[in-house]
Amino acid sequence: MTGTPDDTTSTNTFAPGGRRRHRKARVGRIGARRAIVLAMAVPVASATLAGTSAFAADGSTATAQGISVDGLDADDAQLVKNLNERVADERLGSDVSGVVLDADSDTPLWDHNGSTTLMPASNAKLATATTALTLLGANHEFTTKVVYGDGTLTLVGGGDRTLTGDDVAEMARTAVDGLKAAGLTSVKVRVDDSLFADPSLAKGWNEGYYPTEVTPVRSLVVDGAAVHDTSIDAGKVFAEKLAAQGITVDGDVSRATAKQSDVPVAQHKSAPLSEIVKQMLKTSDNNIAETLLRMSAVELGKPATFEGGAELVRQVLSSYGISLDNFEMHDGSGLSRADRIPAATLAQLLDAITESPALSSILEGLPVAGEAGASLGPEWGRFDDANSQCAVGKVHAKTGTLTGAVALSGVTRTEDGEWRIFSFIENNSSADPSDIKDAMDGLAATVNGCWA
Repeated sequence: MTGTPDDTTSTNTFAPGGRRRHRKARVGRIGARRAIVLAMAVPVASATLAGTSAFAADGSTATAQGISVDGLDADDAQLVKNLNERVADERLGSDVSGVVLDADSDTPLWDHNGSTTLMPASNAKLATATTALTLLGANHEFTTKVVYGDGTLTLVGGGDRTLTGDDVAEMARTAVDGLKAAGLTSVKVRVDDSLFADPSLAKGWNEGYYPTEVTPVRSLVVDGAAVHDTSIDAGKVFAEKLAAQGITVDGDVSRATAKQSDVPVAQHKSAPLSEIVKQMLKTSDNNIAETLLRMSAVELGKPATFEGGAELVRQVLSSYGISLDNFEMHDGSGLSRADRIPAATLAQLLDAITESPALSSILEGLPVAGEAGASLGPEWGRFDDANSQCAVGKVHAKTGTLTGAVALSGVTRTEDGEWRIFSFIENNSSADPSDIKDAMDGLAATVNGCWA
């Protein structure tokens, strides 16, 4: 894996759409960072930064930093004035925070209650993606296997949340070729999903999430099935594919851990992690996020649980020099109502992402305002009012929506070619969610400068 050089010499780093911007690297090589995380013996209890961050939280009180407009040029001063006025929009309520950063100079331009602890909703996926890419690497592939022993074919889950029925059919064809070559016409089918701990509810989750918002987290699933037991469902799909090839499947599909003596007969490798991250972010896929959290833990020999993954998120973010003050994360998707991430932390994370080529797939995966099929698309009513329409195609941002929480964090490029990083979070507004999102889209359009 490659990252930015571990020095302060100038480097070209990625920007959305494949463009690059010239700035100084601040973070070390990804491989070195992974070594730091590996060396950590205990969870990070609090932020320990190498230097003072412009976004370091100053406590738990909900007060703005009060960044001075002195020294800002006329455009930035107008931006601050506009944001101060528009953040008071009654649709956003009183529990709202935001941070804007000049990405080229790392200069904070605006901070409104930026260190306040609020539910980030799916903006938490930015932290999950950063952790997975840092620990696994952008080219990592997830492997699903079929092994044979004692008259049984076992489908072994490897954490590939993108596995399809066609992929399973191809593995079945390969397995059938081997069975017929050995003169076998019948088998039992078992599934092995022991890579992850048994499913449980994260802190801040409830049973009502299953199976539509998220399924119980297992290491084996086919076609993203929204069912309670995705592993048994996958085994049934595999059995059907075998039967279609003339193999008799004896008995019902059930669980069993593959034996070391079992013989590998087929496998499927997923697309690279970088592509899976893009898919997760574009569509805000909760199931992919929870799977990546556990696969990050598996990579480092940690328990494949919510707690094991969340511990690594803290360690990885700390290794980037990101403040963990007022930071709580209990899952990978942001569904937890106990998650708390300040807007300042999200802005700081995005700043680190823009400086690390190894994390470029996160920028590439951010939904684009007006992009059909993504969470900022017109089908979701985003960037479609008089104030925000001007930002269509110009704002790249991760959305976040829970009951009582709306968030939007990303990057945008002004007409003058300046990149800006922003994060906005609101909790507990009584307005209609679509109205809240319209107001938040207006803030992003303000940062872009097209709503002047």
